Amino acid sequence: MPSVFDEQRSWALHDRVALRPESFGALAYHYGTRRLSFLKHPALVRVVEALGEHESAAAACDAAGIPADQRAAIAVALGTLASTGMIVERTAS
Repeated sequence: MPSVFDEQRSWALHDRVALRPESFGALAYHYGTRRLSFLKHPALVRVVEALGEHESAAAACDAAGIPADQRAAIAVALGTLASTGMIVERTAS
């Protein structure tokens, strides 16, 4: 069973992942693992793009204007992206 995604932690798009905008959201391609992921909602794309600029995933959701009723779905999607290495937890520098 996958662990619950922690929205209070700092996350960022992996440095070997590129996002390509699409009409449905975006494609995420990991150049290291050659994994391709479909980000099927523009709101998720906004959050993923904002992760590296904010202190937490929750703050990135706030900045992207994600309403409370969509937070759980976004957290599940972010958890999947984390488990596949598309996003990574940032450590203090």
